[in-house]
Amino acid sequence: MRTTPHSATAAAILPLVGGAANVTSVAHCMTRLRLGLADRSLVDEESLRALPAVLGVVDDDTYQIVLGPGTVAKVTPEFEKLLASETTEAPANALPVTAGAPTPAAPTAAEGPATSETPVAAEPPARGSAPGTEAARLAARGAALKAAQRQRHATPVRLLLRRIANIFVPLIPALIGCGVIAGVNGLLLNLGWLPSLTPALAAVASGFMALIAVFVGHHTAKEFGGTPILGGAVAAVIVYAGVAKVTVFGTTLSPGQGGVLGALAAALLGTYVEKWCRTWVPDTLDVLVTPTLTVLLTGLVTLYGLMYAAGAATSAIGTAATWLLSTTGVFAGLILGGLFLPLVMLGLHQALIPLHTTLIEQQGYTVLLPVLAMAGAGQVGAALAVYVRLRHDHSLRTTIRSALPAGLLGVGEPLIYGVSLPLGRPFLTACAGGAAGGAFVGLFSMLGDRIGSTAIGPSGWALFPLLAGSGGLLPSAAIYAGGLLTGYAVGFGATYFFGSFGVVGGVCEAERTDIAAPTGTAAPAMTTTPTDTAAPHDPEGNRTL
Repeated sequence: MRTTPHSATAAAILPLVGGAANVTSVAHCMTRLRLGLADRSLVDEESLRALPAVLGVVDDDTYQIVLGPGTVAKVTPEFEKLLASETTEAPANALPVTAGAPTPAAPTAAEGPATSETPVAAEPPARGSAPGTEAARLAARGAALKAAQRQRHATPVRLLLRRIANIFVPLIPALIGCGVIAGVNGLLLNLGWLPSLTPALAAVASGFMALIAVFVGHHTAKEFGGTPILGGAVAAVIVYAGVAKVTVFGTTLSPGQGGVLGALAAALLGTYVEKWCRTWVPDTLDVLVTPTLTVLLTGLVTLYGLMYAAGAATSAIGTAATWLLSTTGVFAGLILGGLFLPLVMLGLHQALIPLHTTLIEQQGYTVLLPVLAMAGAGQVGAALAVYVRLRHDHSLRTTIRSALPAGLLGVGEPLIYGVSLPLGRPFLTACAGGAAGGAFVGLFSMLGDRIGSTAIGPSGWALFPLLAGSGGLLPSAAIYAGGLLTGYAVGFGATYFFGSFGVVGGVCEAERTDIAAPTGTAAPAMTTTPTDTAAPHDPEGNRTL
């Protein structure tokens, strides 16, 4: 079999995460390979971070290896093929054991099953104990602390947001593809070119959006433990043309009313109805009764309640977003652009995904994304200032040179985790750049030149093909470019003058040995890898979504 760079990357990652027997699930988003692991203590994280293709690692609800856009989509199938082949060859009851690691003892009945999610207090090492034993105790203590930290972060709100993200993130590739086609079609219409082709392009671009409710319903049921096809079936009621004959509260329903919010609510209700049915329906009748009652009861509630309520909610979202930017554009842009990076660090940006999708479905584009994308511009400006100021720190400058192209295209993880967050204050000055760029875009919204994106996912320069707005493509592109330049400039200036470069990583710059190292002497590189205390980050948001 011919070895490719992507298969080589997959082959390098697998043993470092504990081998095939330690991997319980595999998935990927826009930039990350997301793995479910049976025992996270088997991961050799230091070696994993050292792989050339790995941009970073996030230990969250799943173990996430940042590979970047494009790369992750090619490495994941290679990883799955390798995983399947090794799982087939290995004995079914084989346990993953790393070289030199002690064989774990089976838990007693009183102790219960040993899992990596259960923090266990480490006992102090006995006097005269062997170094290997003490190292094993320390490793167990570290794993327990990390597990306890994950449990502290696993609040109900954050778990709900993760689930919402799991529903919508798989839809992003289709949203991007259809959004780019819609943008090209709009440009052709404005120029009056190829009039015979534009209807076909409109059909290709709009087909997915016309049925997005079905996909949302399918993924919702899958995420919450229901039968995915039943989730899609009850959500399909929303987009069926025949709902125009149904009257609710004196108002005739319209196909698509309620959109993705209605589909989300319908599929979630259907999941609970399905689970309720399975508690009392006899096994012999389950295949007939449960699907019928699930679709019937959920469908009627959807028609006579959920579609009406969700329709009112989606209208309110569109009205509020338009009012916010047209009335308080500068202030709203300042707040949204300045707080987006912290929201990403806390994982709260995931709550915006349904809002973006609703606005795209309702208005054709989301006015929030270009404003939020300014956070990435501030990050790029801050990184450039760090590059200029720390001219003697070759390790950090190398990191910035390799991460800047991705940052310009809206992939912010390398710059966040490799540059601004470890340094501390440059992260705050990057937020200042994002606030300035957001205020610039918000100012033009107040003047009547509203811009938006026809899809979510890309950011930075990659967002240009997806731009749309009230004034057409060229004015929208000019406003967005002005916002990026503002974010770059303010992020650079704020970091250059207020980045607190007198102390870097706790060491005074004048005392760093790599600055004045004699010729031919290897200088110790500055560590730019964030500690485990850093809050997890979802790049779908800092692409910035």
